[in-house]
Amino acid sequence: MATDDKTNDVGERYAQALFDLAMDQNALGVIEADLETLSRAMAESKDLKRLVESPAFSAEDKGKGLVAVAVKSKANMLTAKFLGLLAANGRVRDLPAVIAGFRKLSADHRGVVTAEVVSALPLTAAQSKAISAALRQALGKEPEVSTRVDPALLGGLKVRVGSRLFDASLKSKLDSLKFALKRA
Repeated sequence: MATDDKTNDVGERYAQALFDLAMDQNALGVIEADLETLSRAMAESKDLKRLVESPAFSAEDKGKGLVAVAVKSKANMLTAKFLGLLAANGRVRDLPAVIAGFRKLSADHRGVVTAEVVSALPLTAAQSKAISAALRQALGKEPEVSTRVDPALLGGLKVRVGSRLFDASLKSKLDSLKFALKRA
Protein backbone atom coordinates (compact mmCIF):
# COMPACT_ATOMS: atom_id res chain seq x y z
CA MET A 1 0.00 0.00 0.00
CA ALA A 2 2.89 2.39 0.71
CA THR A 3 4.06 1.90 -2.87
CA ASP A 4 0.66 2.98 -4.18
CA ASP A 5 0.73 6.08 -1.98
CA LYS A 6 4.23 6.93 -3.19
CA THR A 7 3.16 6.44 -6.81
CA ASN A 8 0.15 8.70 -6.26
CA ASP A 9 2.31 11.39 -4.61
CA VAL A 10 4.80 11.30 -7.49
CA GLY A 11 1.97 11.25 -10.02
CA GLU A 12 0.33 14.24 -8.36
CA ARG A 13 3.60 16.23 -8.38
CA TYR A 14 4.21 15.53 -12.07
CA ALA A 15 0.53 16.25 -12.84
CA GLN A 16 0.80 19.59 -11.04
CA ALA A 17 3.94 20.49 -12.99
CA LEU A 18 2.29 19.61 -16.31
CA PHE A 19 -0.88 21.45 -15.32
CA ASP A 20 1.12 24.59 -14.47
CA LEU A 21 2.96 24.43 -17.80
CA ALA A 22 -0.30 23.89 -19.68
CA MET A 23 -1.83 26.91 -17.93
CA ASP A 24 1.24 29.04 -18.71
CA GLN A 25 1.03 28.07 -22.39
CA ASN A 26 -2.77 28.41 -22.50
CA ALA A 27 -2.96 24.79 -23.66
CA LEU A 28 -4.98 23.15 -20.88
CA GLY A 29 -7.68 21.70 -23.14
CA VAL A 30 -5.17 20.44 -25.69
CA ILE A 31 -2.98 18.72 -23.09
CA GLU A 32 -6.03 17.19 -21.42
CA ALA A 33 -7.19 15.81 -24.77
CA ASP A 34 -3.70 14.42 -25.44
CA LEU A 35 -3.70 12.64 -22.07
CA GLU A 36 -7.18 11.22 -22.70
CA THR A 37 -6.01 9.88 -26.06
CA LEU A 38 -2.95 8.35 -24.39
CA SER A 39 -5.08 6.85 -21.62
CA ARG A 40 -7.43 5.24 -24.16
CA ALA A 41 -4.44 3.95 -26.13
CA MET A 42 -3.00 2.33 -22.99
CA ALA A 43 -6.36 0.72 -22.25
CA GLU A 44 -6.70 -0.62 -25.80
CA SER A 45 -3.11 -1.65 -26.55
CA LYS A 46 -1.51 -4.47 -24.59
CA ASP A 47 1.87 -3.55 -26.10
CA LEU A 48 1.66 0.06 -24.93
CA LYS A 49 0.49 -1.03 -21.48
CA ARG A 50 3.41 -3.48 -21.32
CA LEU A 51 5.83 -0.72 -22.35
CA VAL A 52 4.57 1.53 -19.55
CA GLU A 53 4.45 -1.12 -16.83
CA SER A 54 7.33 -3.48 -17.61
CA PRO A 55 10.72 -2.96 -15.97
CA ALA A 56 12.24 -4.95 -18.85
CA PHE A 57 12.31 -1.84 -21.05
CA SER A 58 14.93 0.83 -20.44
CA ALA A 59 13.94 4.41 -19.67
CA GLU A 60 15.31 5.38 -23.08
CA ASP A 61 13.16 2.78 -24.88
CA LYS A 62 10.09 3.83 -22.90
CA GLY A 63 10.74 7.46 -23.78
CA LYS A 64 11.17 6.70 -27.48
CA GLY A 65 8.00 4.61 -27.49
CA LEU A 66 5.86 7.17 -25.69
CA VAL A 67 7.14 10.07 -27.78
CA ALA A 68 6.45 8.04 -30.94
CA VAL A 69 2.88 7.43 -29.75
CA ALA A 70 2.49 11.15 -28.99
CA VAL A 71 3.82 12.15 -32.41
CA LYS A 72 1.63 9.59 -34.20
CA SER A 73 -1.45 10.87 -32.36
CA LYS A 74 -0.47 14.46 -33.25
CA ALA A 75 -0.13 15.45 -29.60
CA ASN A 76 0.99 18.89 -28.53
CA MET A 77 4.76 19.32 -28.33
CA LEU A 78 4.46 19.98 -24.57
CA THR A 79 2.83 16.56 -24.12
CA ALA A 80 5.57 14.83 -26.12
CA LYS A 81 8.35 16.61 -24.20
CA PHE A 82 6.65 15.81 -20.90
CA LEU A 83 6.45 12.12 -21.78
CA GLY A 84 10.15 12.17 -22.68
CA LEU A 85 10.97 13.82 -19.34
CA LEU A 86 8.86 11.29 -17.45
CA ALA A 87 10.81 8.49 -19.14
CA ALA A 88 14.20 10.16 -18.60
CA ASN A 89 13.39 10.42 -14.89
CA GLY A 90 12.39 6.73 -14.73
CA ARG A 91 8.77 7.57 -13.87
CA VAL A 92 6.82 6.09 -16.79
CA ARG A 93 5.20 3.59 -14.42
CA ASP A 94 3.59 6.61 -12.71
CA LEU A 95 1.90 7.75 -15.95
CA PRO A 96 -1.60 6.49 -14.97
CA ALA A 97 -1.34 8.44 -11.68
CA VAL A 98 -0.12 11.52 -13.58
CA ILE A 99 -3.09 11.32 -15.96
CA ALA A 100 -5.53 10.87 -13.06
CA GLY A 101 -3.96 13.80 -11.19
CA PHE A 102 -4.09 16.02 -14.27
CA ARG A 103 -7.75 15.13 -14.82
CA LYS A 104 -8.55 16.14 -11.26
CA LEU A 105 -6.64 19.43 -11.48
CA SER A 106 -8.31 20.28 -14.78
CA ALA A 107 -11.78 19.40 -13.50
CA ASP A 108 -11.22 21.47 -10.34
CA HIS A 109 -10.09 24.38 -12.51
CA ARG A 110 -13.29 24.11 -14.59
CA GLY A 111 -15.50 23.62 -11.51
CA VAL A 112 -16.57 20.14 -12.61
CA VAL A 113 -16.91 17.11 -10.35
CA THR A 114 -15.16 13.98 -11.61
CA ALA A 115 -16.48 10.52 -10.92
CA GLU A 116 -14.98 7.16 -11.75
CA VAL A 117 -17.44 4.33 -12.26
CA VAL A 118 -16.07 0.79 -12.13
CA SER A 119 -18.32 -2.03 -13.29
CA ALA A 120 -17.98 -5.76 -13.81
CA LEU A 121 -19.14 -5.45 -17.44
CA PRO A 122 -19.01 -2.55 -19.91
CA LEU A 123 -21.89 -0.13 -19.36
CA THR A 124 -24.44 0.53 -22.07
CA ALA A 125 -25.10 4.11 -23.20
CA ALA A 126 -28.41 4.08 -21.30
CA GLN A 127 -26.73 2.88 -18.10
CA SER A 128 -24.01 5.54 -18.40
CA LYS A 129 -26.65 8.22 -18.95
CA ALA A 130 -28.66 7.04 -15.92
CA ILE A 131 -25.56 7.03 -13.71
CA SER A 132 -24.65 10.55 -14.86
CA ALA A 133 -28.18 11.75 -14.11
CA ALA A 134 -28.15 10.16 -10.64
CA LEU A 135 -24.75 11.72 -9.87
CA ARG A 136 -25.91 15.12 -11.15
CA GLN A 137 -28.91 14.96 -8.83
CA ALA A 138 -26.91 13.72 -5.82
CA LEU A 139 -24.00 16.14 -6.22
CA GLY A 140 -25.83 19.19 -7.48
CA LYS A 141 -23.11 19.65 -10.10
CA GLU A 142 -22.43 18.39 -13.57
CA PRO A 143 -20.33 15.21 -13.23
CA GLU A 144 -17.55 14.23 -15.60
CA VAL A 145 -17.78 10.45 -15.58
CA SER A 146 -15.04 8.04 -16.57
CA THR A 147 -15.76 4.32 -16.68
CA ARG A 148 -13.58 1.29 -16.19
CA VAL A 149 -14.30 -2.45 -16.27
CA ASP A 150 -13.08 -4.73 -13.47
CA PRO A 151 -14.41 -8.30 -13.83
CA ALA A 152 -13.32 -9.05 -10.24
CA LEU A 153 -16.37 -7.08 -9.01
CA LEU A 154 -18.63 -9.91 -10.24
CA GLY A 155 -21.56 -7.48 -10.50
CA GLY A 156 -22.75 -4.07 -9.35
CA LEU A 157 -20.74 -0.85 -9.32
CA LYS A 158 -18.11 1.13 -7.50
CA VAL A 159 -18.37 4.90 -7.86
CA ARG A 160 -15.57 7.18 -6.67
CA VAL A 161 -16.24 10.89 -6.37
CA GLY A 162 -13.21 12.66 -4.96
CA SER A 163 -12.20 10.81 -1.82
CA ARG A 164 -15.65 9.21 -1.37
CA LEU A 165 -16.24 5.65 -2.55
CA PHE A 166 -19.71 4.22 -3.01
CA ASP A 167 -19.32 0.45 -3.23
CA ALA A 168 -22.36 -1.45 -4.43
CA SER A 169 -20.40 -4.32 -5.95
CA LEU A 170 -21.39 -7.93 -5.53
CA LYS A 171 -17.83 -8.74 -4.46
CA SER A 172 -17.95 -6.36 -1.48
CA LYS A 173 -21.40 -7.63 -0.48
CA LEU A 174 -20.14 -11.22 -0.57
CA ASP A 175 -17.06 -10.22 1.43
CA SER A 176 -19.31 -8.57 4.05
CA LEU A 177 -21.47 -11.67 4.23
CA LYS A 178 -18.39 -13.88 4.57
CA PHE A 179 -17.08 -11.68 7.40
CA ALA A 180 -20.47 -11.74 9.16
CA LEU A 181 -20.64 -15.53 8.91
CA LYS A 182 -17.14 -15.89 10.36
CA ARG A 183 -18.13 -13.76 13.37
CA ALA A 184 -21.32 -15.77 14.00
